[in-house]
Parts: sequence; structure tokens; C-alpha cells
Amino acid sequence: MPATATRLMAASVPPESRLARGRGIAAVVTVLLLCMLLHCKNADAASYTVGDAAGWTFNVQNWPKGKSFKAGDVLVFNYIPLFHNLVVVDKEGYDACRAAGDAKKFQTGKDSITLVKGGNYFICTFPFHCRLGMKIAVNAS
Repeated sequence: MPATATRLMAASVPPESRLARGRGIAAVVTVLLLCMLLHCKNADAASYTVGDAAGWTFNVQNWPKGKSFKAGDVLVFNYIPLFHNLVVVDKEGYDACRAAGDAKKFQTGKDSITLVKGGNYFICTFPFHCRLGMKIAVNAS
């Protein structure tokens, strides 16, 4: 297209359309910047595999010792779902090795849980597993 025709087309676009297009571009840039900021905040979160190479299994209750956790960190629980599960409980459920009826239960064998600030408690509810140390308590700052 000749340069003259391009100039004529640009001149024929009403100023309101150019202004609207400019606002649209500004809105898109703003949304992209917000997404980047939110992503950067989550980049601080760490991911931990519970039990390290052994995974979510017996005698894992001491695994959190010596580690520092923050709200937003992610715990990954790897286990064989035929033999174990993962249940989020409160402090009383943790101490008693008992889950309330409305407790959140996971059974995929590869579950990721985002920590909340304060106490986070997890047990396996298969018979006797919790009493054999298949439970952890994590305090996130």
C-alpha cells in the first residue's frame, strides 16, 4: 500500500477511536503488570517434599524439625494411595490421630498443600498409621 494511502487511512480514523484503542492498550499493559507482580510474590514460596526421598510414610513426624516454613509454601506429599492417604486436621485431631467428618481428605498419591499462617496438621487415617508416626505438624510464619 502506498505511503500516501496509509496517511489518508490514518487521518480518516476518528480521534475517539484512536483514544479508545490507546485506553485498551493501557488496560492490557496494566493487567500484564499486575500478573507479573502477583507472580513475583508467589515466587518467594518454597516447595518441600514431605519425607524427602522416602515420601509420606511411617515415622515422618520429625521431618519438619529444623526447617523454616512460611505461609504460601507448598508441601508435596508422595505416597502409594492404595496404602496411605492424607488428611488435613486441627491440633486436636493431630494429637488424637482422629479426623473430623468434614476433614479434607486427599488420596491421589501426589498431593500439594499450600501452607496457611500458623499451625498446619496432617495425618494418615489408615488404621494405626498415624500412631506409627505418619503425621506431621508444621508451623508457618
